[in-house]
Amino acid sequence: MDFLWVAVAFVCGFLVQRVNLPPLIGYLAAGFGLHALGVEPESSMQTLSDIGVALLLYTVGLKLDVTSLLKTEIWGSSIAQMVVIVLLTVANSLLLAYFGFLYFIDLDWQAAALIGFAVSFSSTVCAVKLLEDRGEMRARHGQVAIGILIIQDLAAVIFVSMTADKSPSWWALALFALPLLRPLVDRLLIQCGHGEMLVLAGFFLALGGGELFALVGMKAHLGALVFGVLSSGQSKSGELAKSLLGFKDIFLIGFFLSIGFTALPTADMMGVALIMALALPVKTALFYFWQVRLKIRSRTAFLSSLSLSNYSEFGLIVCAASTSYGLLAKEWLVIMALAVSFSIIASSIANANAHGYYARLAAWLKQFESSERLPEDQLEQPQGKIWVFGMGRVGAGAYDSLSNELNMDVCGIDVDSERALMHSRDGRRVTQGDAEDPDFWEHVSVDNVELIILTMPNYKDNIEAMKRIRLAGFEGKTAGIATYEDEKQLLLEAGVDVVFNLYGNAGAGLAEHSVHFIEPNATA
Repeated sequence: MDFLWVAVAFVCGFLVQRVNLPPLIGYLAAGFGLHALGVEPESSMQTLSDIGVALLLYTVGLKLDVTSLLKTEIWGSSIAQMVVIVLLTVANSLLLAYFGFLYFIDLDWQAAALIGFAVSFSSTVCAVKLLEDRGEMRARHGQVAIGILIIQDLAAVIFVSMTADKSPSWWALALFALPLLRPLVDRLLIQCGHGEMLVLAGFFLALGGGELFALVGMKAHLGALVFGVLSSGQSKSGELAKSLLGFKDIFLIGFFLSIGFTALPTADMMGVALIMALALPVKTALFYFWQVRLKIRSRTAFLSSLSLSNYSEFGLIVCAASTSYGLLAKEWLVIMALAVSFSIIASSIANANAHGYYARLAAWLKQFESSERLPEDQLEQPQGKIWVFGMGRVGAGAYDSLSNELNMDVCGIDVDSERALMHSRDGRRVTQGDAEDPDFWEHVSVDNVELIILTMPNYKDNIEAMKRIRLAGFEGKTAGIATYEDEKQLLLEAGVDVVFNLYGNAGAGLAEHSVHFIEPNATA
């Protein structure tokens, strides 16, 4: 049976990927298809799902800036969104009940408020997966979306804890001492080296954190997130996050499949779920409204809101808790599972071309911006005749070679403001900016720029950046990187003048730096 659901998940994911949609849509379809065929889910699927979610939250914690949760634009938009969604859901539910819609007739305002609370959350799994696929977890809009998701998840954990059979034990207070373990966690990760022991350490910390929180009556998922935060900012954090990436994606397949096994829906249930799905544009628009009112730039608000345009797995948990105590009819758990599935499919399709949508709607969206800008949303003019976009290891290496060895006038540009600040402290000339941002290219001048180097790890980002570069009127030369040969060809077709294969050109670089050892003997 294990082979059956793996095979079906692969086929559905593969077919969906061929039409340029995220494979997770295929996994959702596979789950509902297997359930409709009468296949019973095995315990191994739920185990995979639990491990996948734990690893996801752990890696989110690895990249989370806790101080960002204290910013008004994060907690303010999260709370305002939750309150308004609950009020709108109560009003709409009572209206639909008045007109005799099935499943709404028996709802009182308290039950409607619980449904509103459930649908106010956005899917952490879906949003993070979409942001990671586009390499935008550290982008400004990615950080805003993650901050809002964390606030929402905390609210869900508090609700579930309050409605649980037992309250957290007094031992839960000892969890406030966990920050004292940071030096120990850092030492542990360093001692693990670079191989499988580092990956196993990530599993140990993610699952161990969950078990620790469960022992004191707290949600295991919260434990995985907290232990991710404990591991963040360490010397091995970035390497650990990359090491866990593939494992997390594989285990999460179990989560998406398991949604389809929640229950078999009726036509009436599907109708209610579709009504809920039709409300997603309102949810997205409200997110955008709160963010621009709190002085977030239009593009940041649009992209983060689109990432949050779905319903959450935590909504399922809230509904499950409510139905177990008789606060909601059990049919609402099935309806919520359907609504989550529909929303994830719709969100995945919408986010596939998020940057293109903003480019077309930018002029209209900007009229809603606040006249004031937050410091994180200021646009700066980069200096230098050579611009390097993406200041990771490859970009920093290119910058150092151009600046130190060739004495060129170079400037680094990175989407992550913290990384840009770190490079600036190290003496490099680096500014924050997003090569895919139409507003950035409208703000800057490229008249004196001779060469633009694109070193973003996701080739799709480099292709989108090339569109913006050409629209900005840049007539100089461009260079880029690719991991695979097919990506190299796509970048060349997009207009990049020279593309270097990271692995294919590594040998040539090694030879170039090593040949001087034998040149004296060769000329003797």
